[in-house]
Amino acid sequence: MPVPRTRRATPSCACARPDVLADRPDGTVVRHGDVVAKSHARDTDVPALSARIAVAADPLLAGILLPPLPVPAARGELTTVLHGRPLSLWPYGRPVDPEDPDSAPWEEAGALLARLHTVPPGALPGPLPPMRGPAKAARAVARMRAAGPHPATASVLRAWARLPAWARDEAPAYREAPASCQAPADDAALCHGDLHLGQLVRHPAPDGPWLLIDVDDMGIGDPAWDLARPAAWYAAGLLASEVWDRFLGAYRAAGGPAVRRDGDPWPELDVPARALTIQTAALALAKSAAENRPLDEVEEMVIEACGRIAALPPEFEFEPRS
Repeated sequence: MPVPRTRRATPSCACARPDVLADRPDGTVVRHGDVVAKSHARDTDVPALSARIAVAADPLLAGILLPPLPVPAARGELTTVLHGRPLSLWPYGRPVDPEDPDSAPWEEAGALLARLHTVPPGALPGPLPPMRGPAKAARAVARMRAAGPHPATASVLRAWARLPAWARDEAPAYREAPASCQAPADDAALCHGDLHLGQLVRHPAPDGPWLLIDVDDMGIGDPAWDLARPAAWYAAGLLASEVWDRFLGAYRAAGGPAVRRDGDPWPELDVPARALTIQTAALALAKSAAENRPLDEVEEMVIEACGRIAALPPEFEFEPRS
């Protein structure tokens, strides 16, 4: 009589299951335990990304930017290429809770930006690429154009045409700075390039200090651009004045150079805030077309703000940046 074979038990894995945090054309972010892997866009400028990640690892940015982790498969390098896309690894940090807006770290965000902007660019590993804020705005407008006609598109394009060339990514932000930004203008600074509350995490999780994340757009440029999104929300009526005052006050108190220390900050913020308003409106039109849905209330408010920008009299045009 044959002896029955016993089936060997498959050992169970006690490790955490991967958790997809984001999956967009410009990047896929997956958490596995205490490590987060980011697969960057296929068209990423790899040398520029490597330079940005090297800055995040620099001791001068400790306590400001979340530091990257070495990639084991790349013999300790900070980036590698997997399936045709650049890959980087980061420690997990607890993000801002979208369900608890009253606890949003506006003061911490302002102070972190001020510290970032006061890091001497010449002391960092380089050459550093330009900050990609204007490029992102131009890409949003191109995406809106490609989405097809919409009754609001014309006013967004009229507002876009009112911006100076540097804010439309059609000219260098600083005429004297070479493309590599090895010798930036005196008022240029190290910028995040895409500041919003989703770019802050607590590390170590869950209660460590707040740090900035996502260096894909970081580089040398106009520091006012990093204040532009909150400024645009405030101007459009989407951010309460007391919240804006807390954010701007914390930035000024920490010595941020983007705006004057007191008084009216809008001479420095006006152009970047308009550009971010237009970028947000353009993305709203593109996304609503792709999802075949009407605009929501917030999107309508941003588009109305573009209409006000487009209707400004000629004396509100901007002089070319010197």
